[in-house]
Amino acid sequence: SGNDNSEALPESMPSAPGTLPHFMEEPDDSYIIKSNPIVLRCKAKPAMQIFFKCNGEWVHQNEHVSEESLDEATGLKVREVSINVTRQQVEDFHGPEDYWCQCVAWSHLGTSKSRKASVRIAYLRKNFEQDPQGKEVPIEGMIVLHCRPPEGVPAAEVEWLKNEEPIDSNLDENIDTRADHNLIIRQARLSDSGNYTCMAANIVAKRRSMSATVVVYVNGGWSSWTEWSNCNARCGRGWQKRSRTCTNPAPLNGGAFCEGMSVQKITCTSLCPVDGSWEVWSEWSVCSPECEHLRVRECIAPPPRNGGKYCEGLGQESENCTEGLCIQDKKPLHEIKSQNLETASDIALYSGLGAAVLAVAVLVVGVTLYRRSQSEYGVDVIDSSALTGGFQTFNFKTVRQGNSLLLNSSMQPDLTVSRTYSGPICLQDPMDKELMTESSLFNPLSDIKVKVQSSFMVSLGVTERAEYHGKAHPGTFPHGTHRAFGTMQARNKAMYIQNLASISTTSELKTTALFGHLGGRLVVPNTGVSLLIPHGAIPEESSWEIYLAITQKESSLQPEGSDVLLGPEVTCGPTEVSVSTPFALTIPHCADVNPEHWNIHLKRRTQQGKWEEVMSVEEETTSCYCLLDPYACHILLNSFGTYALIGEPISDCAVRQLKVAVFGCLSCNSLDYNLRVYCMDNTPCAFQEVVSDERLQGGQLLEEPKLLHFKGNTCSLQISVLDIPPFLWRIKPFTACQEVPFSRVWRGSPRPLLCAFSLERYSPGTTQLSCKVCVRQLQGHEQLLHIQTSILESERETITFFAHDDSNFPAQMGPKAFKIPFSIRQRICATFDTPSAKGKDWQMLAQKNSINRNLSYFATQSSPSAVILDLWEARHHHDGDLDSLACALEEIGRTHSKISDITETELEEPDFSYSRQNGL
Repeated sequence: SGNDNSEALPESMPSAPGTLPHFMEEPDDSYIIKSNPIVLRCKAKPAMQIFFKCNGEWVHQNEHVSEESLDEATGLKVREVSINVTRQQVEDFHGPEDYWCQCVAWSHLGTSKSRKASVRIAYLRKNFEQDPQGKEVPIEGMIVLHCRPPEGVPAAEVEWLKNEEPIDSNLDENIDTRADHNLIIRQARLSDSGNYTCMAANIVAKRRSMSATVVVYVNGGWSSWTEWSNCNARCGRGWQKRSRTCTNPAPLNGGAFCEGMSVQKITCTSLCPVDGSWEVWSEWSVCSPECEHLRVRECIAPPPRNGGKYCEGLGQESENCTEGLCIQDKKPLHEIKSQNLETASDIALYSGLGAAVLAVAVLVVGVTLYRRSQSEYGVDVIDSSALTGGFQTFNFKTVRQGNSLLLNSSMQPDLTVSRTYSGPICLQDPMDKELMTESSLFNPLSDIKVKVQSSFMVSLGVTERAEYHGKAHPGTFPHGTHRAFGTMQARNKAMYIQNLASISTTSELKTTALFGHLGGRLVVPNTGVSLLIPHGAIPEESSWEIYLAITQKESSLQPEGSDVLLGPEVTCGPTEVSVSTPFALTIPHCADVNPEHWNIHLKRRTQQGKWEEVMSVEEETTSCYCLLDPYACHILLNSFGTYALIGEPISDCAVRQLKVAVFGCLSCNSLDYNLRVYCMDNTPCAFQEVVSDERLQGGQLLEEPKLLHFKGNTCSLQISVLDIPPFLWRIKPFTACQEVPFSRVWRGSPRPLLCAFSLERYSPGTTQLSCKVCVRQLQGHEQLLHIQTSILESERETITFFAHDDSNFPAQMGPKAFKIPFSIRQRICATFDTPSAKGKDWQMLAQKNSINRNLSYFATQSSPSAVILDLWEARHHHDGDLDSLACALEEIGRTHSKISDITETELEEPDFSYSRQNGL
């Protein structure tokens, strides 16, 4: 602030000879913090007067605080002046530059001016102009974190914090914080992971940015390959493999898993062992003084090599060379020989007679015992092959009238699917209304092998037939009954069924049919397992009885290490024949297919009972072909045998798909209701086994089964029953939740995983049950099944078990088995097997059908297109989506009209329309 009267005051000051004023202290630039005024000071000598001028105007002299003193050294007058500048003064100034003040000092010689001191209001805004952002960087990569502090006067200084601790770039050459407030880490280390914060501060305040999380990750690296394994074939062509692990380094902090295969295979050839063989005998040598001559032979035709056996027998032979005329010990040689021969022949004669007498006696006793045992059966054994102890089929013919439990010998054999049980069998005698004791019934039947039709196992029908194989013993069947099995009381029938299910130890689902040159399809009903025999695979005018079977219960394949069995063990045969073109075998699996998480192999059982690897699904080979769909694997093979799919999990994210199903039934106590929760592999055959067992126990499916993704992360499975109506039902204490260890679920077992819960009604009038069944993996997937059902069978809604029920047609022969009419198939093969200018068109056909891998396999076939179409037939067994095939052909551009138009005409043929009507 200035005054008009004061403007002339300094100018009128007298001047006198002397020196100009010299400033000993000049005003400094200052900042007003909040509402506190600042003080500007000025000091000069010699000075008669000092005044401040602010923004070009003199400050009123009353606002000056002045002190005067004398410099003792020079005797000159020293003057010090100060003024206050308030926040209001600065805010009220609206000039082109900052608020400024300057000192002017006078002496007798003249005036001097000090430097201009600016006065500014200090502040620091709250928000950063740019917060640092989190990053994920590979190890040894560069990290740059940007920070633009809030606007402020004076400008804010920036400091970096890591995990709330200040970073001193002077102590770490790898870190630079000088570049425009940014933080630069030249080579990231694992220790550099953390939370970084940008701190801005000036004389007014401090501000913190948002924290930025930096993760330094390590991508996985392969270890060195192991040495090649020994050739798995002892003789001839086989394979060797070597492996490596993703541990050099192992993935860390979310780093990528190693790319590529963990296992490599190469073919190898082992030299076959050659057993030695004798050459022909040499000529006899000259007769010796001992009346003998010799001949020799050597094991050189061929000699043993590569570990083969040496020849059996002697390499030297001698005999008398004088026909008994040579004299030894003064006796003709033939006399000595004859005495010995007579003694030896007598011994042989008496031994033979004794053995013959003993054999006749044993035979008589055996026949007597056998006839006596058969009379106790009440039946006659027609087939004498049972005497040999082999498991040949024999029939029973009825002797006692009215025994409905015995089998009718006049029934014709049934070639439908069957289950085979090995072990004792218990049949109920309705007269006793009690089960036979173990001592009287089970013990004599340790060798019996019973083959029961699967329709009996499923529907409990009383008209089904059964075939019995093996040796029988007295007391096997109850006598004197006059009522059929179907007339038993429900309680006794249920006891019989449960007993039968509990005593079966092995089971086999099997389908058999006769196929010829036209080929066909063989299906194990409701299991997802099928076999497609292409047209022409079997020679003309030949017929083969081909079978397809699933081994249940205990499998002979025991996976090694972390390997797991992903589907059923499937056998097709006969194994001694081979087809001219590949057949297609379809095996369901329960893996969530992802090559980053699974390494899936196909294995085959040898004749010695051992398992050998055929190929990896991702492997390039011309011996066979595997096409992995989400729920099944389609395999092209040239030889029958027993096959299984093995999965090797290569990460914790590998998923085994489980089907969760809930069954229920009333227990013997009419107030109790049993809930049975199954967790089984998501394959139709596993579900088929559960359905069969539940039908035997009277169980009903209460809710649509659901899919659970079970990860290989070693976490267990929990099954619990929730939301039970409190005043209508109760569950036994401490049984509402059950936990199953990870290994029990992941490794699988011969029987599906079952958790049973027993609920009790408070009143017999309660007929409705509502609750929830929760199945979850700890730190994994969870499924919730809502149960809303009537416990009375007559009021319960029926839930369909199988989307494609193919139990009525386990086998189709000829054109009925194929979706593509034979005439159309021939035209497609003739078109696409012919090379074109753009390459072989069968490759385009494969590509349009999502077959992009291992095309070299098809190139080795006489008709690649035919094999591709066989694979299409196997994949589209249920849908028969000819429209999609027609679209694929049209996209290729080699057909001039839609194949769907052609196939509509073909579909009118009786054979094909018949197969369509039957749901195939």
